[in-house]
Amino acid sequence: MAGFAGVEHVQSFLVLAEELNFRRAADRLNLDQSALSRRIQKLEHALGFRLLERTTRDVALTQAGRRFYDDNAHLVQRYDDTVIAARRIAEGKAGTLRLAYMAFAATEAMPQAVARFRTAHPHVEVVLRYIRTQGQKIALAQDEVDVGYMIGPFDHPDYHSLPLTSEPLYVVAPRNHDLLRRPTITPADLADQDLILGDMREWDEYRWRLDDLFSAEGVKLRVTLEASNTLALIGLVAAGLGVTIYPESLIGFLGRTVEVRQIMHPQFRSRTVLVWKRSNQSPQLRAFVAVARNLPLGSA
Repeated sequence: MAGFAGVEHVQSFLVLAEELNFRRAADRLNLDQSALSRRIQKLEHALGFRLLERTTRDVALTQAGRRFYDDNAHLVQRYDDTVIAARRIAEGKAGTLRLAYMAFAATEAMPQAVARFRTAHPHVEVVLRYIRTQGQKIALAQDEVDVGYMIGPFDHPDYHSLPLTSEPLYVVAPRNHDLLRRPTITPADLADQDLILGDMREWDEYRWRLDDLFSAEGVKLRVTLEASNTLALIGLVAAGLGVTIYPESLIGFLGRTVEVRQIMHPQFRSRTVLVWKRSNQSPQLRAFVAVARNLPLGSA
């Protein structure tokens, strides 16, 4: 090939091959006839063979020109389609959003935001991944996800962090447990209780937050059993093996085998934040953050 032919040169040839008339083809392309003629000459030079036979009155395709037209007749439409598709992605109207979430966001914060986002952006694919808070930080750093719902606070110069909720913590106990008879429950009331908490592999961030809160009150937690998921924790509590501590977002999903009481202390709250890389300028991400920011989810 003697050179490079741009898409506009091929497009001009395809229109001319359909019209076989320079004036009509130039009108369709919004060009003057001399500009169209130059485009065809450049295309033929780039290809290294003639596409058209020209006389003073007629234009005809060469055999090579006919084959070139037949093989590329749909090129312009495909090109236009790809431009439209790429533009929709660039504008955040299509493409993919990769979203991570931890357990406390799974009941309200994440589902409500995803529902509103999909209504506003139905052509954007939302890929959801359950990842614990520490795992989300790694996934964000390695660009495996675009945004994550995690336990806060989270403060890092390379990331944006949007506070979403600040919810009270509750004691979850078997029905008729002694703790439930107290008029109020304070952190000190849990000093001598057998606690059933999520294990450190899955619940590490939450466990660290609890340790910090109780340590600040001079209370050492007595963890007697650990489990990896919320159903197992509730089952163990219902069986009378101890009590656990849940944020408010999970209380409505506990069932009838346990009862709950709020821990009455202003600092005993669980915070959920939305985190994403400052360097991520994805329009899909910006659109999702705008939805999450304007979603009422309780006091943050």
